Amino acid sequence: MLFTGDTEGALAEAAGLVNTRLDGADQLETVAGLDAFLEVVPMSGERLGTVAELEAVREIRERLRAVWSAADRAEAASLVNAILRDTATTPYLTKHDALDWHLHMTEQDAPLAHRIGAESAMGLLDLIRTDNLGRLKTCAADDCEAVLVDLSRNSSKRYCDTGNCGNRANVAAYRARRRGAEQDVDR
Repeated sequence: MLFTGDTEGALAEAAGLVNTRLDGADQLETVAGLDAFLEVVPMSGERLGTVAELEAVREIRERLRAVWSAADRAEAASLVNAILRDTATTPYLTKHDALDWHLHMTEQDAPLAHRIGAESAMGLLDLIRTDNLGRLKTCAADDCEAVLVDLSRNSSKRYCDTGNCGNRANVAAYRARRRGAEQDVDR
């Protein structure tokens, strides 16, 4: 493990949220879409289920997406600091459900978008602080714009987990090598 479980979880959740809008398709067009996202990425605390809550989550998603596009650590830090400021982050330790002591960034009655933004920002700040911003990547597949957080030991992950991109790239490379070998035999 490179980072704490809280950090790794927050980073995965941030990437998951950013990836709810890809290739012109938005999985968060409706409150039901947000409900489906929260089934996969559960957030404790109060949930309103309103269109206003949905819009606030969509807005934080775009602010998080901007961190993946940041030119450098200074820009990323500025973006993360703005999220932390705007979400009224107040870290505290808690223990609930089957979870041992862990960190929450906002009170349970804070708006959902604030909880998501604060948790994500705290994960991102660990990458900035430890000079690991390069672990925020965009999928290397030509036809994919998904983001990913590379938590591999040697920082070599290139493909997202959303579209089977790594497998498709490997199959394409195999077929290209095979065609090249067949052309060599025909000569």
